[in-house]
Amino acid sequence: MGEIVNLNRARKARDKAKDKARAAANRAAHGRTAAEKKTARTERERAERHIDGHKRED
Repeated sequence: MGEIVNLNRARKARDKAKDKARAAANRAAHGRTAAEKKTARTERERAERHIDGHKRED
């Protein structure tokens, strides 16, 4: 005889696992701290200034 499964619990567990996976993906995509964002922005601006400084004028 098989194991008895409560379908409500199984459905809720499945939905909870799906929500946790979505939350993990969102944290990876959007979960940078303000300091990390500021550092990335300053590095990008510094690189742009460096490249602009080496451009030849027509």
